[in-house]
Amino acid sequence: MMLNDQEILRYSRNIILPEIGGEGQEKLINSKVLAIGAGGLGSPLIMYLAAAGIGNITVMDDDNVDISNLQRQVIHNMETLGLSKVKSAKAFVNKLNPDIQIKAINKKIDNKNVNIMLQEHDIIADGSDNFDTRYLIADTCFIEKKILVSAAITKYEGQISTWKHSPLNNLPCFRCLFPNKPKNPEAYTCSTNGVLGSLAGFLGALQATEVIKEILGIGVSLSGYLNIYDLLNNNFRKIKVNVDPDCKFCKKYRNS
Repeated sequence: MMLNDQEILRYSRNIILPEIGGEGQEKLINSKVLAIGAGGLGSPLIMYLAAAGIGNITVMDDDNVDISNLQRQVIHNMETLGLSKVKSAKAFVNKLNPDIQIKAINKKIDNKNVNIMLQEHDIIADGSDNFDTRYLIADTCFIEKKILVSAAITKYEGQISTWKHSPLNNLPCFRCLFPNKPKNPEAYTCSTNGVLGSLAGFLGALQATEVIKEILGIGVSLSGYLNIYDLLNNNFRKIKVNVDPDCKFCKKYRNS
């Protein structure tokens, strides 16, 4: 495909970057990204993916917009209170970049639909707020060999990583680092602990950046690493994550 005049003008700041150029912008336009969650992380993630020209974005969330969301979920506003978050997000994106295709699915991702949803997309971005969903997505992405960019936040701390199924068997799965769900998952939620709204913006923007990098194949991937950000104490850590040779999950699927 060839970029038209309007696309060249809209994405000019992308195109002049030597790592992107016109060819890279065409890759973004032709890509398909599934965003799980349209909340604190999903809001900036979806906004920056749309602004960058990701041509096909699917947003999946089963929640409605509440006034308590507006402290951090900046894709929503007072006019969309009570509306489903996916419809609110779609309305925002349509105003920001009407040239891209955005699909709103007002459902929770679960065992019944996860395989179909993953198969229809190139990259998955998980901004969900519960451990059941995180483990379901991470496990299924590994089995289906889909790239997953996953982030989580609470209080003043956030973390992000990219997870891949490596044909060389040298990259960890999610369970190599987090073998089991916590015994008291509610203790880690934003509704219990609170969260700085701008932290969600920061991590969601990082998610969008890592998704774009993976689509274009540029820069250093976060796969095999976990970045942890403690914004209150200005502490940024990058941790190497190794394959756990005794991981009960990925041992079954590594050579498949």
